[in-house]
Amino acid sequence: MLPLAHPEPNETPATLHDQVLKILQGGRRKFATVAVGGLVCVVAFHVVFGANGLTAFEAKRRQNALLTQQINDLKAENEKLAEHNARLQSSDAAIEEAIRRHLHFTRQDEIILSVPEAPAAPAR
Repeated sequence: MLPLAHPEPNETPATLHDQVLKILQGGRRKFATVAVGGLVCVVAFHVVFGANGLTAFEAKRRQNALLTQQINDLKAENEKLAEHNARLQSSDAAIEEAIRRHLHFTRQDEIILSVPEAPAAPAR
């Protein structure tokens, strides 16, 4: 701040309004620098943490990688099921094997043995 100086004897005394204007004009560059710095900080914060910022972009990249892996897994499962379907349409042995496995059918001389599952450990 500029100190309020006493006017010289031959100068006209400056009014308070003139002195305030002089102080404000001198601080305009400092104010502009602080304002631009604040604006840069706000923009940088928005770039990093905004709705489409770097953190959101990284989350979308992780989600994209996860979905790509799921798509690849589903494609592999689809291929496996298509092969199984083709076997069922072309082979009587494959049809018989599927019926025996899913419906627990047996031939005349076969016996099915069921093994019970181990009991779950009690929660502590």
